Amino acid sequence: MLSKFYKPLLLSGIFMAATVAATAQDNAPVEKNKANTDYKPAFAGQTRGPGVKSKTAYTSTVLSTTLKNPWGLRTLPDGRLLLSGKSGTMQILATDGTVEKDITGFPAVQFRDQGGLLDIALDPAFAKNRMLYWTYAQPGEGATLAVAKGKLSADETKLEDVKVIWEATPRYRGAGQFGSRIVFDKQGNLFVSVGDRQSNEIRVKAQDLTSTLGKIVHITPEGKPVANGPFAGKEGTPAEIYALGFRNPDGLTMNPATGDLWEVEFGPRGGDELNLIKAGQNYGWPFVTYGIEYGGSKVYDGIQQKEGTTQPVYYWDPVISPGCLVFYTGNIAEWKGNLLVGGLSGNHIIRLVIKDNKVVGEERLLEDKRERWRCMTIGKDGAIYAGTDGGKLYKIAKQ
Repeated sequence: MLSKFYKPLLLSGIFMAATVAATAQDNAPVEKNKANTDYKPAFAGQTRGPGVKSKTAYTSTVLSTTLKNPWGLRTLPDGRLLLSGKSGTMQILATDGTVEKDITGFPAVQFRDQGGLLDIALDPAFAKNRMLYWTYAQPGEGATLAVAKGKLSADETKLEDVKVIWEATPRYRGAGQFGSRIVFDKQGNLFVSVGDRQSNEIRVKAQDLTSTLGKIVHITPEGKPVANGPFAGKEGTPAEIYALGFRNPDGLTMNPATGDLWEVEFGPRGGDELNLIKAGQNYGWPFVTYGIEYGGSKVYDGIQQKEGTTQPVYYWDPVISPGCLVFYTGNIAEWKGNLLVGGLSGNHIIRLVIKDNKVVGEERLLEDKRERWRCMTIGKDGAIYAGTDGGKLYKIAKQ
């Protein structure tokens, strides 16, 4: 029932006008800053989509301030957390943020610039086989991204029977843009995102089907190509290539409801992308992009659309520097099925409302914390656990 205060407003039409104005303001794009380019989107809603605002109250609590270069974060079957640190650490954390176990036994990593120990993933049958998988910058004559696996010991302090199952090619002396994330498909095979390695002389390999740089690959738990891939049987092409044309894909996740694979990646200056990944498709980088070079010039011919390439579902300009990506499956009803993106330079978590594989709403969460959000997982308690480059572990939960 309306109070006496609101009745005259309603009768005069002022209340209705105020409501419409508030709704319009709420739906305004969250990005207010000028774009780096005058490039036009390929379709309506591809960038600067309508802003939304959560109606559910939630809290954010700092559980720890002493994480070591957090990069990968997963929820164990018993609810505890498994954390990788880029400097070469792996730990089990209690949900209050305390370290319960330090894990040893994995190969040496190249911890320099963007390289190090990167993502971690649990075998779908981890509760029975205790197998862990991880990606890392593998040192040597030029570094490369490698995927390894090992069995977590009974006392949870070391990895046993460690084996490197896959390596990206070619190796390169730089230390930039390795990617990468691991996602298991419903058959127990792995999708792995691989960066383009950043430098001008190597990034064109993202379009080279003799190389696995700038790709998403699809491999078995033994590191072999999954059968009947989109490039299987193509001479000179690694059969594990699933999709191509990526810059620095630091976010990869699967929609638990549909099985669709989604990826988020760094653009250069502008042009961070959210992509729906389909087998055999080319996502354009470095010849098709909504970004420009850091110095301000066009990237090659400055093309945003090209026949034979797939458009991003969404892009950001200015950049948010996406560090991770997860579908929300917790206990805040209005967030169910939303995508959460950890923004690094953006210093916030982006909530994307997805409908029919399009972005229909965007919200900035925890913008006031000014954190670089590197990794996220949904806990068994329905809360979001998130690690930052500053070494903090946050718990974000329904109030």
